[in-house]
Amino acid sequence: MPFKFDVYDRSVYREPAPLDRDDPFRSMMERFDIAAEILELNPGFYEYLCRPTRTHITSIPVVMDTGHIKVFEGYRVIHNNVLGPSKGGIRYAPDVSMNEVKALAAWMTWKCAVVDVPFGGAKGGVVCNPREMSPGELERLTRRYTADLIDVFGPDKDIPAPDMNTNEQIMAWILDTYSMHSRRTENAVVTGKPVGLGGSKGRQEATGRGVMTVTLAAMDRLDLTPDDCTVAVQGFGNVGSIAAQLLQESGCTVVAVSDVTGGYYREDGLDIAAMRTYVQNHDGTLDGYDQAESLTNEELLTLDCDILVPAAKEDQIDAEIARNIDARIIVEGANGPTMPDADDILNEKGVLVIPDILANAGGVTVSYFEWVQDRQGYFWTEESVRDRLEQMMRTAFERVYETAEEHDVSLRIGAYVMGIRKVAEALRIRGIYA
Repeated sequence: MPFKFDVYDRSVYREPAPLDRDDPFRSMMERFDIAAEILELNPGFYEYLCRPTRTHITSIPVVMDTGHIKVFEGYRVIHNNVLGPSKGGIRYAPDVSMNEVKALAAWMTWKCAVVDVPFGGAKGGVVCNPREMSPGELERLTRRYTADLIDVFGPDKDIPAPDMNTNEQIMAWILDTYSMHSRRTENAVVTGKPVGLGGSKGRQEATGRGVMTVTLAAMDRLDLTPDDCTVAVQGFGNVGSIAAQLLQESGCTVVAVSDVTGGYYREDGLDIAAMRTYVQNHDGTLDGYDQAESLTNEELLTLDCDILVPAAKEDQIDAEIARNIDARIIVEGANGPTMPDADDILNEKGVLVIPDILANAGGVTVSYFEWVQDRQGYFWTEESVRDRLEQMMRTAFERVYETAEEHDVSLRIGAYVMGIRKVAEALRIRGIYA
């Protein structure tokens, strides 16, 4: 039976249950609704695209080093696979929730569509505190989580990657566990793994490099030059620290960064390379770093600077902070750092916000490159990876910018319109199997 394409009418949709103000899934849906109205999205497509295709919850028993058994809860959400295999990271954190993973999976769907990568969106998480676990406990947790989801993962089905508190070693354990069950080595089942196991050169820096690329593209649009721009970066993990260093190498003056221990400021610019070395030698944090002034997280976000890069966690910029932001450009290195009630305020202030589903898409773009290389059995030089990444991120930025101008909306809504339109069109062409 052919589709019936009804005119967009928000009233026909089932209203979702009320969500907490700080719920990242709510943040995603508020932007989704605006884009859906602009697109006059078919009501049936709306229902299909705003909810996950599949959700998985698994109990993970782990024998701890003490000999006791502890049971952890794990999640994997497949939001959409219309464009291709689902793709998304796995995070280990004590505050992971199903709603958070659902939101992150949806953002992955739109992110892949925006940068024109043939993947759908997924995300995974395990409720644990990896800082309190030994390497052996983390390995046993990872292998059991993988075994529980062995029918979900696959190079043509669902492809995990690193995320918060996970790394290339954890990806190697996933690869090995999956390969043992498959009775053959499947390098393409994960991305972000060590180069020696089929990982891609340039993958570790990919998200930060993508942040740098779209920042420079935005500066071109606003006729700004790097030598005249100051930068503040919230979050000094893989994304924030690399973005800070690359922006500094491009000529910007990075005046402030922060991590879980607080903020660090120096008016004439921080030595980012030295700070990254300090982190490597001090248990992964900047705690005790004395070559800069201290400041709070809120002070960093509202600092007088040209470019603000929130690269920590969700929901960092609310309406109150948005009113006090002095940056000209915000580049969302993290997923969902800006709450919906801050969007209109930032737009009215004339702040150019490069949304997460564009700004931090460098990671999934190079993950796609890694998957392609694994499937071909032919690997690229780091220079080739960087050149292809820059080309795809620049192209995506220009398309989002043009879409936003076409509909007279922010870059965020322009990116949602662009991503949802691409997935909805693929769904229309494929049809609904029944």
